[in-house]
Amino acid sequence: MGTISLRRVGVLTPHPLFANLSTVIGPGDRVGLIAGNGGGKTTLLRCLAGAAEPTEGEIVRSRGLRVAYVEQDMPANLLGLPLAEAIRRAIPPAERDAQSWRVDVMLDSFAAPVDLHDRPIADLSGGWQRLALIARAWVTEPDLLLLDEPTNHLDLARIQLLERWITQEAGDTPMVIASHDRAFLDAVTIRTLFLRPTASPTYAHPYSRARALLADDDAALERKLAKDGREVNRLRRNAAELKNVGVNSGSDLLQKKAMYLNKRADSLEQTLRPAHAEKSGDIRLANRGSHAKVMLAIADVPVTAPDGTRLFTVRKLDLFQGDRVVLLGRNGVGKSVFIRLLLRAITDPAGVAGIRASPSIVLGYADQLMSHLPDGDTPHGHIAGTFRPGDQRATALLAGAGFSVDMQRRRIAQLSPGQKARLGLLALRLAEPNFYLLDEPTNHVDIAGQERLEAEMLAHAPSCVVVSHDRSFVRAIGTRFLLIDRARIEEVDGPERFYASLS
Repeated sequence: MGTISLRRVGVLTPHPLFANLSTVIGPGDRVGLIAGNGGGKTTLLRCLAGAAEPTEGEIVRSRGLRVAYVEQDMPANLLGLPLAEAIRRAIPPAERDAQSWRVDVMLDSFAAPVDLHDRPIADLSGGWQRLALIARAWVTEPDLLLLDEPTNHLDLARIQLLERWITQEAGDTPMVIASHDRAFLDAVTIRTLFLRPTASPTYAHPYSRARALLADDDAALERKLAKDGREVNRLRRNAAELKNVGVNSGSDLLQKKAMYLNKRADSLEQTLRPAHAEKSGDIRLANRGSHAKVMLAIADVPVTAPDGTRLFTVRKLDLFQGDRVVLLGRNGVGKSVFIRLLLRAITDPAGVAGIRASPSIVLGYADQLMSHLPDGDTPHGHIAGTFRPGDQRATALLAGAGFSVDMQRRRIAQLSPGQKARLGLLALRLAEPNFYLLDEPTNHVDIAGQERLEAEMLAHAPSCVVVSHDRSFVRAIGTRFLLIDRARIEEVDGPERFYASLS
């Protein structure tokens, strides 16, 4: 098992994604890779894998180092293969027959049901496709494993299963893990690397502790910049005074001193680069408020699957203004079905029997696919046409949400998942709702955006019902928690009992 060394590595595209990155990754390292959307995480992973070259610096690998890179998307040539066969084909042809037992070990490690083994990859859920990619990488017995957003599409049970596999079964194999899931990073990483355009700091701690240390270092840098800025101004004032006195008195010595002070000021000014500010788009929420005390009143309402199977029944539930209700439960218990039922109760003139929605509700709805966005339109066309802020204002709003002028004119269908998430959240804010239905709102939103969304929800106290696998987000914003389990829904004190039951 070898090492990989980065020496002053940087990438320009043409602006710096990251620079001056120096670190060594060796046995036992599990490094969390943190940056905003478009901040260079995937680019760095590709450089580590040898699939791309950095613009500057060098990456040195131990002789014979085997690197496995798990990308975010399933290759099209694997979609028609059965799950087990897709994993087996990752083994070099000369070793497949002798090493096929490793496929069964991986499928057992990920608790894959037997009926999935022969099912085509294309028929599997996004979560199982993600685990299949990780299994394909692991059966090659790599010396270094690179994971790009490994928790995407996984439910909480599978996320915790992946956490156990990384921390208990993967041994000392070093890993670099790019992820927006803060709880996952805290559970599996021991070091954290923050990618930045000027200098990329690293800390020997998981994400949360590293993030606190980074904030302290950023604050100290801000104080130093302010102090140095004052010193530059003082030097220039003194230089100007000495120069004036020197000119008036004919003193060459005073003029030389003035020149020396100006050179000192110039030299110090070269170091006054603004401190890094994470950019994820200007995520905001609005809450126009309501005079109603009860936003939704639910009594004796059956929640059924599309095929008519009864999932659970809501006996009596009142959702009050200011409630931030989180739905908890394993995949398939009916959380999203319940959200869609509430959506129909609010938007359908016929309503839903047993659900009484306040007439004052102005709804904001978003699901994890941002399906409320029109794929055939452009971001500018959607914002300008739906909310009519005017052409220039629409351009400015989109720019604030992280959309360049060029990106504003692309079809929404061509946007990345992260870009769609930012556009969807901007559209929600412009609708000025007073009640939100949010199904996985932080999917594809980077950490800075998640923190901004949390701050907005805490600041504006919107009434909402939320489904989320993001444990950090749930813990931050939830005020009431409804657990769906064994065909029943009940209110619980918090999410921790449910999270513990998944271990």
